[in-house]
Amino acid sequence: MNKARLIILFSLLAVLILGMAISEAAVSVQCPYTIIDDQGNTANPNVICKHITGSDGFATMADGRVLYTFGFSDVTNQLPLDQILVTAELDARIPAPLIKVKEGQEFYLTLTTLPMSMRPDLFDPHTVHWHGFPNAATVFDGEPMASIAINPNASLTYYYQVPGPGTYMYHCHVEATEHMQMGMLGTLYVTPLQDGQLLNGFTQFAYNDEDGSTGYTKDYPIQITSIDPLFHDANLNVQPLPFAAMEDTYPLINGRGYPDTINPSTTLGTSAENNFKPSQNLPSLIEAQWGDMLLLRISSLATVRFYTLISPNLPMKVVGKDAMLLRGTAGHDLYYETNSITLGGGQSADVLIDTSVIGPIAAPQRFFLYTSNLNELSNDQEDFGGMMTEIVISP
Repeated sequence: MNKARLIILFSLLAVLILGMAISEAAVSVQCPYTIIDDQGNTANPNVICKHITGSDGFATMADGRVLYTFGFSDVTNQLPLDQILVTAELDARIPAPLIKVKEGQEFYLTLTTLPMSMRPDLFDPHTVHWHGFPNAATVFDGEPMASIAINPNASLTYYYQVPGPGTYMYHCHVEATEHMQMGMLGTLYVTPLQDGQLLNGFTQFAYNDEDGSTGYTKDYPIQITSIDPLFHDANLNVQPLPFAAMEDTYPLINGRGYPDTINPSTTLGTSAENNFKPSQNLPSLIEAQWGDMLLLRISSLATVRFYTLISPNLPMKVVGKDAMLLRGTAGHDLYYETNSITLGGGQSADVLIDTSVIGPIAAPQRFFLYTSNLNELSNDQEDFGGMMTEIVISP
């Protein structure tokens, strides 16, 4: 048999094997205990198991424009496994589902990659990269050159021994610039072992500070991202992707531009294009009672530029950066007060806001948290939008 016939034979065999794999595709979730709720809790409080999917979908911007996206969706304990490949289609969320775990827990995270409904020609695998966490085993890192990428119709369960507390983030690391620009990124934060103790009048803390100095009463994830609509349109229309010309004109907080940022709904972004599934589930309106200590878990996964968030009327105390308590080697605090936080992609800050600094109030008071990059206060061509939200303090 000559070389040409051998190549043809092996090619046909590869197609046959691929076809069998697709026809027998099944979703597999590995968890040592039964998952008892949608948050991934199990009968063992030291073990948490979650299941997310990676797929495509659509998101609606604050000016009404519908954009094609990639994203993750949380299906933990929500659907029979044999229905996920169909039911979770076009269910991409921006940002990705919020993940909250505790220091010291064992965390099993299953990722199932779905075929792209709008781009069946794409065979892109996906991964989860926990940004800032040095995995003991590179196989679970999510960087595809050194670990496993999950092909369409396949699943992989990542295992983590949850590290120290702080605000992290996660994203797909396959073709990272494209997949992150398209929306495959989210917030992941770790609560400390110190939680539950009474220190300085608090029982919840950003870090294991031992003195209650990072205590808070309410916390809010605030993730900074931005979108280039032309890049998203090119992806949908099977055109060359404009990497060098990438220009984000939709600056977002938790996947929303103002005034959508002050809409408390968790079912935002439904459209006919995504079969009326919500695409932006994470609210960004910050609500508090007077006297509350707020913890803002601010992170950035913007792929184009640095952004600065300012709070002109409510001082912010920065107690942590990049999931590290700001404390010197001799044990002294390095916290600082500011009215502005500047972050680049992959950076985070844990910020406390004491709502009592405004003095007693008789009616709700509204304050703004927004970018000082004033050209980013827009939804593409629409002014008075973009990267801005409100802090509402009630009596």
